[in-house]
Order: sequence, then C-alpha cells, then structure tokens
Amino acid sequence: MAKIIFFGTPKFALPILKKIYNSKHEVLMVYTQPPKKSSRGQKINKTVIHEYSEKVSLNVKTPNDLLGEETFLNKINFDIGIVVAYGKLIPKEILNLSKYGFINLHASLLPKYRGAAPIQRSLINREKETGISFMKIIEKLDSGPVCQKYKIAINKNENYNSLLARLSSLGEDNVIEIIEKIIENKIKFVDQNEHEASYAKKIEKLDGKINWNESAELIQAKVNALNPNPGGWFIFDNERYKILRAEISLTDGQPGEVINEDFIVGCGNKSLKIIEIQRQGKKPQNSKEFLMGSKIKPGTKLLNV
Repeated sequence: MAKIIFFGTPKFALPILKKIYNSKHEVLMVYTQPPKKSSRGQKINKTVIHEYSEKVSLNVKTPNDLLGEETFLNKINFDIGIVVAYGKLIPKEILNLSKYGFINLHASLLPKYRGAAPIQRSLINREKETGISFMKIIEKLDSGPVCQKYKIAINKNENYNSLLARLSSLGEDNVIEIIEKIIENKIKFVDQNEHEASYAKKIEKLDGKINWNESAELIQAKVNALNPNPGGWFIFDNERYKILRAEISLTDGQPGEVINEDFIVGCGNKSLKIIEIQRQGKKPQNSKEFLMGSKIKPGTKLLNV
C-alpha cells in the first residue's frame, strides 16, 4: 500500500483522486488551489477537489504558496506525490521529500504541448491524436522523464469538454497501475527528446477572437477548443458574441457576412454555420431563436465591427 500526497485543482483531476481514494492506497493529504470569490464577491468558491476531499473526510490544504509546506511535509512519511493540473510549480525542496518522487499526469503526449493548455492547443491546431503522459517532475516545466504514455484519437468536431473528459477517464483507468509499478520498481523512465518539445501557453481572452478571413476549419477548431471559456467570439455593435457550436458549410459568401437565415457566415475558405450562440450577458440560444430577436440578419457584415 502506497502512502500518497495528491496535488490537483480542476475537474480534470477529480476522477483520478477518486480512483486513488477508492483503491487500497492511502491519501495522506490533498493540496488544491485556495477558494476564490465569485465575480461579484457574494460567494466563496472552493475547487471541486476541495469539495470532494471534505465530503470524504480527506485532509486538505489550500496554501497560496507551497514554499512554507516543506517543514510540514517533511514530517509525513509518504511514498509518492501525484500531481494532476495543480496549477503551481512544486519547489525542489518539496520534490526531494518523496521516496519515489512526484509523478505528474499531463494531458498531452510529451514532449509535445508542455505547459498550461495542452488540450485547447491540440484542438486549435487540429491534431489527429493526443493522450496523457505520466512523468517524474523536475524543476523545468513538464520536462521530466516519462514512464508511460496513452494515446487516443481526437474525434471529428470534438470540443474541449468532451476531450477533457476522455483524457481524464484515461488517467483514471491507468493511475493505480502506474503507482504500483513505480513503487515495485517495475517501470522505466525515459528522458524526453528536447528537440521535439513544444509549448501550450495559457489561454487568454484574446485567443478566442474570431478572424473571419481565416478558413472555416480554423475558426471551428477555435470554437471547439475554447468552449466554454473564453469561447470563440466576435464583436458586433459594441457587444461580444460567443459561438458555442458551429459546423462547416460549403455555402459561398464574403468573409464575415451572414449569408442566409440558417446563420451561415462566410469565411476566408468555405463558411461556418452557427448552431448555438451566446450574446454577452445573456443565455445561450440556438441560431433560430437568436436571429428572431437580434440585429444580426442575413446580409449583416461582422468584419471589423
């Protein structure tokens, strides 16, 4: 039985924590990001990892900085650290405390897409496959030796939420085997090829801005990758509109022009049929409902407005 310290924050990490908790192994402590205030400051929002840990009576800590945790962790006799999208770098002083090291589950086929947004960037770049990698953490971001990779194909028109769920499930299915092989010394770590490394930088709001002169395929990839936040969006009449679902159309039209009542918009190559859209501050609507009460009509030009 391994004694484990778990580090994780978003919903991607939750199935992996649940799997470990329900195994024969012991989770001594959970670390997750501190609670955040809602946009209007009326509510304090705990991470899903925080909420689950409290629900099943796991010890949980939410420090703003891990540097002060070295003394505490040094007193705990733990075997291995498991890290899944924690959101902060773990100091080398802490990395040295674990008998079998700290193992990170990263949502890409390393060394491709190191960094904060591997799922979104793989979709934006229209990759055909992706996967997860189990790697030993060293000081340099996502560059430690890898012990196992698991590949999956990216489905046609797949969006961020569906791919995230499939990759999380892949981690859930394999994390216990990885832990046990590591503590039994039955797995080999292989250094990453630095010449093949690429980086998936953090997604910013501006990444979602739509350029209608780009191809419909590129715009659709952006819509799928950035749904729900920040979304693939455009500005019209000083308001932001977020496209939630869209599909490729062969209807001809000028880039940025709403071609017809099916809400097909011309692009640099082919066109995009908008299926679901959300006006700033409003609820999502299907295209038919939206067009009935909108200033956007067939013939409207969405370029540079």
